[in-house]
Amino acid sequence: MKEFIKVMKALSDPNRVKLVKLLQKGEICVCKLQAALGIAQPTVSKHLKILEDAGLVSRRKEGLWAHYSLTDGSRNPYVASLLGNLRHWLADDPDIIALFEQSRHIRGEDRCGMPG
Repeated sequence: MKEFIKVMKALSDPNRVKLVKLLQKGEICVCKLQAALGIAQPTVSKHLKILEDAGLVSRRKEGLWAHYSLTDGSRNPYVASLLGNLRHWLADDPDIIALFEQSRHIRGEDRCGMPG
């Protein structure tokens, strides 16, 4: 039950759900995630750490930049199930639609010097 609760708590914050939805599009650097959500970098990093500890996201370092992506859920059946369902859930939510639209226009070169 402990792993289940950890995953559910990780997804109990609207900004963390938004991060997961954004990461469904693929790997993204922290500066782009920050720009998309419009919140401070330390706050984004805190949310990402909670998602990482729950097994929902993984981190890859490239020089100064940290890139995040969704895990495949192979280590935790709750993660696998929730990530699979989240692909379809909230697809018609106005906040998520607006977030996707806004994120399309964010360029890494403009935010933090990261290409792409």
